Amino acid sequence: MPSKKDGIIIILSSPSGAGKTTLVKKISSLKNYKISISFTTRPPRTNEVNGKDYFFVSKNKFKKLINNRELLEHAKVFNNYYGSSKKIVFENLSKGKNVLFDIDWQGTEKIKKRKLKYKLITFFILPPSKKVLFKRLSNRDMKDKLIVGKRMKQFDHDVKKWRNYDFVVINDDLNICFKKIIKYIKSSILKRKTKYNKNEILKHIKRLTK
Repeated sequence: MPSKKDGIIIILSSPSGAGKTTLVKKISSLKNYKISISFTTRPPRTNEVNGKDYFFVSKNKFKKLINNRELLEHAKVFNNYYGSSKKIVFENLSKGKNVLFDIDWQGTEKIKKRKLKYKLITFFILPPSKKVLFKRLSNRDMKDKLIVGKRMKQFDHDVKKWRNYDFVVINDDLNICFKKIIKYIKSSILKRKTKYNKNEILKHIKRLTK
């Protein structure tokens, strides 16, 4: 059983380009929230800082982390590896920090299977439309523009994972989306019933995948 002093685990997942990273950073500005900084073999994007956005490592270093069982979860996404440090996450949780994860559905499933003693709340973030998603992906740096088509093709597969999450939120307006997430987190912590219209989400999914 978790201690009352322990923090909680909050996961945000989404198809690439739906805005989960921006939301995680916004939530982390609140008191008592800490981002779990992932290790990745992906090269840094423009303005990304090692140790702040990710820990950028070689594939050999990443394999060593796996072999030494230092990762809470890890996954391969678009030929790059991502993983979360078990030690850092557990240290923050034991200090009462709520730890935010910016990971995909593969990492989420691995954390859920571990059945950790800590409270876990999961969110799946959706874009308002495929048109907006394409624009967001295209606004990234030049190297990412070369794989926009690949990410758009992956979208239809990734979006199907929404049913495996506690809450699904449409990121049409960043501030509204942020407020909804905070509201759901607070309701979950206080064990209050939350009005959550899954039919509305299902209709939106159908619009996105038709």
